[in-house]
Amino acid sequence: MQERLQKYLARCGLGSRRACEKLIEQGRISVDGVRATLGMSIDAEKDAVTFDRKPVVLPRALVYWMLNKPVGYVTTVSDPQGRPTVMQFLPKDLPRVFPIGRLDRDSQGLLLFTNDGELTQKLLHPSSKVWKRYHCGLEGKPTMATLKALSEGVELQDGKTAPCRVRWRGQFLEVELREGRKRQIRRMLGSVGHPVMWLKRVAVGRIELGSLPEAACRPLSKAEVEALRG
Repeated sequence: MQERLQKYLARCGLGSRRACEKLIEQGRISVDGVRATLGMSIDAEKDAVTFDRKPVVLPRALVYWMLNKPVGYVTTVSDPQGRPTVMQFLPKDLPRVFPIGRLDRDSQGLLLFTNDGELTQKLLHPSSKVWKRYHCGLEGKPTMATLKALSEGVELQDGKTAPCRVRWRGQFLEVELREGRKRQIRRMLGSVGHPVMWLKRVAVGRIELGSLPEAACRPLSKAEVEALRG
């Protein structure tokens, strides 16, 4: 059966389809010894696919993990600048997995990992509209008018943000977003005069960080995986 190469690569655990398209563009993927091109299809049972000259095969089992990411680590499988990555906190005997979405280096909290490319594609696609909940320490206390403005959307350089949910919790601000722009919460709050001092993601959809210690990880339960699949 023929399928798009980037879809096959995602199912093999190399990343989201978009990330796999970048690998193809970079010339790191070959099919039957020939450099792959965007848009091509393959037969997984007949064609030999390699990534950096190493065979790419479907994983024997799909795995799903969560991590309480500490500050100071980048969300990537490997970093060309040599910075420490979140991968060092996962068990060494896991099959190849990749993070679902990102948390910037200065942020902490819930980060999900899997080798399920289809689920990753679903969760990252704009149409999924999965709510993600964050707790934020701020400079100063926002007024009710500021909270209303944030919830309705504020103008940033890349356009107005979508409506979101914001609640002042006495010592920190709780924000729930469906968007995922780069450093979005920090930019939103900076634009209204309340720079972020710390930022922690505590939930993705119905998956909650709970009491998982910082830098610790654990597999998701069957119920949690089903919740992600919707």
